[in-house]
Amino acid sequence: MLDVNEFWTSEELLNRPDVSVIVPLHNEEESVGPLHAAIIAALEPTGLAFEILLVDDGSRDDTCLRAAAIAADDDRVAVLEFRRNFGQTAAMRAGIEYARGRFLITMDGDLQNDPADIPMMLNKMHEGYDLVVGWRINRKDKALSRKLPSKVANWLIGKVTGLPIRDNGCSLKVYRAEVIKAVPLYSDMHRFIPAMTIPMGARIAQVGVRHHARQFGESNYGLSRVFKVLLDLISIKSLLYFGRRPLSAFTFSGGVFALLSLTSLIFLGATADGSQVVRMTLTGLFGVTSVFLLLCGVLVMLAFRNAATLDGEDENRT
Repeated sequence: MLDVNEFWTSEELLNRPDVSVIVPLHNEEESVGPLHAAIIAALEPTGLAFEILLVDDGSRDDTCLRAAAIAADDDRVAVLEFRRNFGQTAAMRAGIEYARGRFLITMDGDLQNDPADIPMMLNKMHEGYDLVVGWRINRKDKALSRKLPSKVANWLIGKVTGLPIRDNGCSLKVYRAEVIKAVPLYSDMHRFIPAMTIPMGARIAQVGVRHHARQFGESNYGLSRVFKVLLDLISIKSLLYFGRRPLSAFTFSGGVFALLSLTSLIFLGATADGSQVVRMTLTGLFGVTSVFLLLCGVLVMLAFRNAATLDGEDENRT
């Protein structure tokens, strides 16, 4: 994870804003101007200090140029530019790592999320939550290609993770900075952020938000994302399973392979000399696998312990 001190001076970090709004953009040249205006209209009346991070995810149109023009006129706006398209999760991660705010907000750049819902979600955060998830109560998308796959995915994610989030695909979310900065994000994992916070014991709330039909351009997503969701869901389940008792789970598996290694060494040693190569190969293979699993358990345990320590330190500072 990038160190925020690489981007900001100590004085800027001391005077950090209350809110950072992170917006991934991909071929949204017509939306970026109205979106900026809508965010300003929503946040200025709150009196909060805020910044807007526009992350251009390798757009092929004039999105980055228009975002840069906005940043030149508004010093609360910063633009991060990718050389090529890396995907929404990578864009979110870059914005999250760069952000200085105490509360981080993510949203889509296509004007379908409504910035006017942000103050309401921030008020919900002040009730003691670490993450507030928006769910689109009147979704303006095609039923067959967008709504139906989303409903199936939300049901499946809830069953697998045990966390019944109504709308995992809604990008409009508010986080405490110390929580979201400790969540590892890769592939298309932005849909699973609530589930990824389970090992941290994060307090999660869901609120209904508005949703608008796309005004400009075309959607960057299709049915192909269903397969990515299924693959990522397998990864999430593994992380959650090992995250609860990482060392014991890996230790048990490592112990099984250690036992197999010892068994092959003892029993195959009593056979003819021609089996020596087989015996040593199996013994070595099982032994190396055992050590590998034990090391994996230690690494996972340290990773979750480090995340918990960071969360505890940040909580003590607030």
